[in-house]
Amino acid sequence: MISEDGPDGPDGPDGPDGPEDPDDAAKNPAGAAPDQERTAQPTPERPTPGRTPGRLARPVRGRLADGRELLYFSDADAAGPAGKARGPGGDPGESGGDPGGPGGETGGAGGAAAAAPPVAPPEDPRDLPARPDASELRYDPLTGEWVSFAAHRQARTHLPPADECPLCPSRDGQPTEVPAADYDVVVFENRFPSFGPLQVNPVSEPRLGAVSPAHGRCEVIAFGAGHADSFGDLGPVRARTVVEAWAQRTAELSAMPGVEQVFAFENRGADIGVTLHHPHGQIYAYPYVPVRALTHLARAVAHRERTGRNLMGDILEFELGAGERVVERGEHWTVLVPFAARMPIEAHVVPNRHVGSLDELSAAERAELAAVYLRLLRTVDALYATPTPYIAAWFQAPTRHPDRAEARLHLQLTSPRRAENKLKYLAGSEAAMGAFIGDVTPESTAERLRQAAARIGARA
Repeated sequence: MISEDGPDGPDGPDGPDGPEDPDDAAKNPAGAAPDQERTAQPTPERPTPGRTPGRLARPVRGRLADGRELLYFSDADAAGPAGKARGPGGDPGESGGDPGGPGGETGGAGGAAAAAPPVAPPEDPRDLPARPDASELRYDPLTGEWVSFAAHRQARTHLPPADECPLCPSRDGQPTEVPAADYDVVVFENRFPSFGPLQVNPVSEPRLGAVSPAHGRCEVIAFGAGHADSFGDLGPVRARTVVEAWAQRTAELSAMPGVEQVFAFENRGADIGVTLHHPHGQIYAYPYVPVRALTHLARAVAHRERTGRNLMGDILEFELGAGERVVERGEHWTVLVPFAARMPIEAHVVPNRHVGSLDELSAAERAELAAVYLRLLRTVDALYATPTPYIAAWFQAPTRHPDRAEARLHLQLTSPRRAENKLKYLAGSEAAMGAFIGDVTPESTAERLRQAAARIGARA
């Protein structure tokens, strides 16, 4: 269950009603028997420095036919006593509550009531092939990057018709990746992972010709059972459930041996390259810290050595002082267009206090984040008459890096849409040299977002 007390609540993070400790959470090897699913696994070899998780959701766990883990998260937990829940077969729960559409109080789009996860998850009746072996990582000495080769992903599902969607709930004669007949938010291990399925060892020593198994984990997070919805269509309680799922997965994945970075993200729209239309995101647990995250960290360390201050804290202070690129300022979060935005639409969601990862957020911060993020997505979609493709990427502190305390959690939402019917393509200068040329100034983007937010606010 989700507690409304933050990390400084009356019982503290380890109080009697606190979360599963990340080091004690159930982390099962592929293929574990169902009756072993809640058994605590050994703790990682190394502690996670500087991490103080807040209260975490406790999902209901199951297994798919090939041994992959599946977790159900309930709106009833996020909504509290006022939430309206129903079982996986649609049976109404005992608690009441007003249904909500995009601006409602519970559930997803159209006012759907919360679907309480099954206490005993339904079994997956499919006969699935064995899981693939770990992909191969190869080291690029020119860039310092590890490249994963996952040839089995060539066979993954690609834009199926709605009646064959693998993320929709299962129904008679049509079993899917979600055995339940209904759900609120569900997370499961990707059938076609770029990393994993094992979480054993970090990568090999970086050198010319270095090869390493692509250990780690790739998960899919489905934002609801509605096939035609988008995240921006969700109600605030459903958005909060997603935030709680992100936090819980961040804590649990970060505690797994060999995981160095947890990355939650959403690709939205065919122009971005999605292979499934059903609203969903992904969560990657890397066995190394990706180069871009290392670059951010190195810049933050250099800034600390030069100024004695945190880099992201100074960026936030700079943007608030300028004001012209700030889209929204809340008690806990600020939405802004960065001074040197690379994409035609780019907005960052930054916590007002220094915090490294999603699981470290207080209950109040998570609640405001759900509302702020929904408003941002709806604002972006209000820019044009048709939905805007985007990538929403959570930058979190590495799990065990000695300088992780300098990293500040933030979301980067970017879209290549530079006009109604025009996209920005990363061609020669951007793709080859990493030298970006902006088509739209950050100040004009921020002004358009503020105007769009005012329009949808006036209609609410």
